[in-house]
Amino acid sequence: MSTDARIHGAVYAEDGTCTFSVWAPEKKKMILHLVAPQEEKVEMIKDESGYFYKKLSRVTPGTQYFFMPEGAEDIPDLASHFQPHGVKGPSEIVDHNAFVWEDEAWRGKPLEDYILYELHVGTFTEEGTFEAIIPRLEDLLDNGINALEIMPVSQFSGERNWGYDGVFPYAVQNSYGGPQGLKKLVNACHKKGIAVVLDVVYNHIGPEGNWFEHYAPYFTDTYRTPWGNAINFDGEWSDGVRDYFSGNPIYWFNHFHIDGLRLDAIHAVFDTSAEHFWELCHKRIKALERRVARPLYMIAESDFNSPKIVTPIGKGGVGFEAQWLDDFHHALYVLLDKRGKKRYEDFGSMEQLEKAYNEGFVMSGEYVKFRKRKYGASSAGIPPNRFLVFTMNHDQVGNRVRAERLSALVDFERLKLAAAAMLLSPYIPMLFMGEEYADESPFFYFISHEDPDLIDAVREGRKKEFAAFASEGEPPDAYAQETFHASKLKWDKRNEGKHAVMRNWHKQLISMRQNHVALKSYARKDFQATVIGEKGLLLHRKHNRAHLLCLFNFSEEKYVYTMAAYTTQWLKVLDSKEDQWCITGNPNKHPEQVLAGEVVTIRPLSVVVYTNL
Repeated sequence: MSTDARIHGAVYAEDGTCTFSVWAPEKKKMILHLVAPQEEKVEMIKDESGYFYKKLSRVTPGTQYFFMPEGAEDIPDLASHFQPHGVKGPSEIVDHNAFVWEDEAWRGKPLEDYILYELHVGTFTEEGTFEAIIPRLEDLLDNGINALEIMPVSQFSGERNWGYDGVFPYAVQNSYGGPQGLKKLVNACHKKGIAVVLDVVYNHIGPEGNWFEHYAPYFTDTYRTPWGNAINFDGEWSDGVRDYFSGNPIYWFNHFHIDGLRLDAIHAVFDTSAEHFWELCHKRIKALERRVARPLYMIAESDFNSPKIVTPIGKGGVGFEAQWLDDFHHALYVLLDKRGKKRYEDFGSMEQLEKAYNEGFVMSGEYVKFRKRKYGASSAGIPPNRFLVFTMNHDQVGNRVRAERLSALVDFERLKLAAAAMLLSPYIPMLFMGEEYADESPFFYFISHEDPDLIDAVREGRKKEFAAFASEGEPPDAYAQETFHASKLKWDKRNEGKHAVMRNWHKQLISMRQNHVALKSYARKDFQATVIGEKGLLLHRKHNRAHLLCLFNFSEEKYVYTMAAYTTQWLKVLDSKEDQWCITGNPNKHPEQVLAGEVVTIRPLSVVVYTNL
């Protein structure tokens, strides 16, 4: 059997047969143990590349099974498509052909058109399931959201977890609704014109229910990660490891119609092979992309600050379509919240935000105190639609002692500034769930492991992680159910008072982004950020004859700006000091029209946008 056609797990075919496969090159014997609805043990056949196979015609979807390496204990299938009883129970056969898709007309959309919305399935709704998200899609659409980024859903231990402790990369979390629930959600999204990006983890496997070493040398001691054993992508017996993980994107794209994957911490994927693991993945994905005739995206979370990550493979790069731009968040956040300097000691100047707009990476070869070394390389030549920006995400919120959102850290005027800075930028924007209406719920780190020693280790680990922030108290117990429930969104707030104002503010910004021609250009020549004095920043967006002047004031003092001469008269299209965007009286708005060469006073903590059209 060729590598490209390799089967992983239990693959149920339309002809009613099911082929079981497991890679265990150092094992001499493998038993397939069917446990429900009827019990049977069947010996599997091993090929020359270390895979054991067995094809059966008398099993049906829903049949539960284990593998028995060397005929010993029952172990779940590493490539299980469903774990109905959790990480220690049997795997279950899934008939992926049985689901009736209704998204035939869906052909995806350009990544640069995405308005992304990161969400955690368990805390996005009270029910915490895929299907409970579906009734909320219309609300998100009304806000202008057209793409979901779903935090990891691969099976983890228990029912409460961020998802980065997954131990079955091919199985969809049972407590969220399993594979059927995820398909229903994606199907509903596509019918409404919403793309779906799924967060996946290929740099480590979670601690509880991790059966990998029972089968093969999936891990290596050559490298280290902060979260668990490094995966063996380049050592002895790594062929099967590479095959297993590079098949995972194909699985999500093919069986679940996912539009893109967000790859967690790619800097912790170590590989010295002639063909890097990421190159292998991209090659397989591009082949599938041609077959399905729709775009399939790979978005990186990278700590390298290297332009190579988003440079095509043919030009010497790693080949990702986009990557998260953490530097933009850091530069913006420290300007909004002076306390942020303690977390991001290398940030704090207006010039850094200017650089983030104009070039992307702020740290591009300079000495960085946090890292105690020179760090990064210039991304000035990288198209801006290769970067994804945010004012908060699960990490920036959850990795705080009290898990405060930006809405709990800064005032309303600064929140409006943050939203405008992101949504008027030349980058792909991503909101964190609830951000659009300034939800004030924390987003704590939470777990529901079974092992008491592991639970205690997590508790102690969190305390050590926040030792430098002891003045803020101790983090809440990650295992406590109250910690999880406190992290759920307060949806009933979104149409009330200041929350409704913030929601409408986001709607207005997104509408401008999607409709004004100057905000639709991603050419570097069509935008320029310029610091104004010590207090302000001008973001000039243009396309052909259309111009937008976005004037920001991050200070509590006014400043003056002489309007540019790209036109004879400028018309105001957005003003954070208009009555409709303010929750206190006498907002002191900016003038409606301004002539070229005329001086305009920019109010403290405000943003005003003028156009020549």
